[in-house]
Amino acid sequence: MDLEKMKRKYAYTLARVGLNVQKGQTVLVEAAVEGWPFTSIFAEECYKLGAGNVVVHYLDLPNMKVAARYRKDEDLRHVEDWEYAMHQGYLDGGACYVRLEGVNPQLMEGVSEKESNSIFAHVDTVRNIMRKASREKHCQWLIAMVPTAAWAEYILGKGGPEGERELWELLLKLCYIDETNDVVKVWEEKGHKNAARGQAVDALELTKLHFTAGNGTDLTVGLTPWSKFGHEERGGVPFCPNIPTEEICTTPSKFETEGIVFATRPLVLGGKKIEKFGFRFEKGKVVEVIAEEGREMLEALIATDENAGYLGEAALVEYHSPISMSGLVYYTTLIDENASCHLALGRGLNTAPKGQENLFNDSAIHIDFMIGTPDMRITGLTKTGETVEIFRDGDFAI
Repeated sequence: MDLEKMKRKYAYTLARVGLNVQKGQTVLVEAAVEGWPFTSIFAEECYKLGAGNVVVHYLDLPNMKVAARYRKDEDLRHVEDWEYAMHQGYLDGGACYVRLEGVNPQLMEGVSEKESNSIFAHVDTVRNIMRKASREKHCQWLIAMVPTAAWAEYILGKGGPEGERELWELLLKLCYIDETNDVVKVWEEKGHKNAARGQAVDALELTKLHFTAGNGTDLTVGLTPWSKFGHEERGGVPFCPNIPTEEICTTPSKFETEGIVFATRPLVLGGKKIEKFGFRFEKGKVVEVIAEEGREMLEALIATDENAGYLGEAALVEYHSPISMSGLVYYTTLIDENASCHLALGRGLNTAPKGQENLFNDSAIHIDFMIGTPDMRITGLTKTGETVEIFRDGDFAI
């Protein structure tokens, strides 16, 4: 495999399929500093599609780690007025935006939970500027990964150029990119398949989903008539916000989540990983955090604002998906969430009808955590009172 050629094909996939960059459009990029060699390749592919400008801002978490040791907590969290104005100015002018994420699961070792939470709060506040634009202006957005040697060493046990190359080859496979295929056609077909599956679930007219698994998960999630798993028309330019993706997802009813759920893959916040945790819900809200480690970070997360402890997303992903079957934990939500059914605390995805906005949650955060297992069973309750099996042994039963 000519890896440099394939990196460029990956960059084209992100620019054309993911963002669908338009003629004259500005592309606003948040790029992990560790993945800088790929960023210029991506920028060039955007320009080839006619982008008017590609504006790159590097996320330097290693520098923020150093700063966390010396700066006050409130200073570390603070976002300057010029940062708001700069990002908002580009978005008001019709920009789309992308996050090119790199991963180093060991980066924040030695950093306290409080310091790591402050780093997360700063980064997430800046990202919320873009998230707000995506909802209000219907601008395109995308999250995608860039392999690094540190990430490869952690998950593959092999670092340096050899490990990084192996991780690139794996990522390309997960994104359905090979040396000969037409990626636009492949992703169009994939989108049609996911849409059809979502529409099949919507046709059942479900009012509740009941998740159970052998690890103790026993959770009921309420749905509204507007909780659609099928494609919701966003308006504006069509795009694919996550590459790779295997999910169909919806926004649950804000106040109707009850029971207990346990995470099955790690969560990374502020560069710090949290494993073996769960939540207990009553009347829609988290009332108990269950965690061997990371409790302080999780409790700080759900205290971000008054709605951070409610669900904003319920996503269905087959356990035997290509990402899950790779046998790896990737320590990044973008990939791990596509190996497993998952939920998200915070901001909802769907749009509620005018006058009924309180049906769906809104929050400053949107944090996914994975709950799928090989024995997961999901049943749905229809509006006529019928119980329907949705998942059996971790996979779709419909």
